[in-house]
Amino acid sequence: MRQPQRRLLSTAAKFASVPLSSLRSFPPKEVLASSSSSTFSPEIWSALQPPPHSGLFALGHRIGYGSVLRIPELEQACTHPSVLPLFAKRHPNQKPPPANGNLSTLGNVLLGLFASEFVTASYPHLPTRVVKAAVSAYVGPNTCAGVAKEVGAAPLLRWHRTPSTPLKPAVLHYDALSSITRSLVALIYQRRSLSSARKFAHQFFLGREVDLRKMLKFRDPKVALTETVAKFGREIPVSRLLKETGRFSNSPVFVVGVYSGAEQLGEGFGSSLKMAEYRAAEDALHRLYLTKTPPEMVRLPTTTFPEVDGDIFTKGEEIGYQAGELGTTEVRLGSAGRSSIIVK
Repeated sequence: MRQPQRRLLSTAAKFASVPLSSLRSFPPKEVLASSSSSTFSPEIWSALQPPPHSGLFALGHRIGYGSVLRIPELEQACTHPSVLPLFAKRHPNQKPPPANGNLSTLGNVLLGLFASEFVTASYPHLPTRVVKAAVSAYVGPNTCAGVAKEVGAAPLLRWHRTPSTPLKPAVLHYDALSSITRSLVALIYQRRSLSSARKFAHQFFLGREVDLRKMLKFRDPKVALTETVAKFGREIPVSRLLKETGRFSNSPVFVVGVYSGAEQLGEGFGSSLKMAEYRAAEDALHRLYLTKTPPEMVRLPTTTFPEVDGDIFTKGEEIGYQAGELGTTEVRLGSAGRSSIIVK
């Protein structure tokens, strides 16, 4: 074997998605027929290789649906549409492999549905803009790509990096990788039921810890708290100094509490009275908006569908459902940047 062929073989062997059986016939005939291997790309060659059946079989059992999902379906879930133009160019006389474009779209809708109802039912007072950010954190592209890596689907991905155009954005690795997880959700929904897809989403996505506190941002928490308290018909919040130390030193610490009548709404500390008052108002808003419904009391709308496989509209009976109470309308200052409170 010549040195260029050895170099190409060592490069192709680095791609984990290439089955070992395909390396026996490497390099391809078009490389051996040409005098130079400079026109041959191991990356493109590896992208056109189908994932090994052993890896697909292991993936199905790793997510708990090995007896439900077939090998051709898993292979379709791991094939991104970006590889189709490349396949048609290299093999014009062959039928292109099925891609996961439609499956990914369906899975994305299902994940958005499961995440939206979960966040809304768990945090009934959360502002709309924070609900959108929380849904993205639970089932967004980065999370989907991370789940695909965790279940071992990254080596099975078939995709091709494409630059951005005026009509389409660029296809990056995490975009193609996230399509695998979405396609798996769609396959579980099609092959089993809606409840099975919801259980899969709760197991791999919604069971994660997401810090919603960092998503709540207020330009002026004192004004936002004043409007929130006025909306509930309570007394105007008043800040009170609770503790202090080192007022005349280089490192003073002040502890301020914000009260509505006799009830303490929040508490904060800082190196100045203004900073402590700011944090106290912010703490009071966090206590309201981050009020979480106990897990045993969370009721999801999708639980009304019957727990049966197949068509949920013709099989079984609907399960009784009692909707939980949603929070009151969010404060306008926190969502639209406007306030009805006049600050003098």
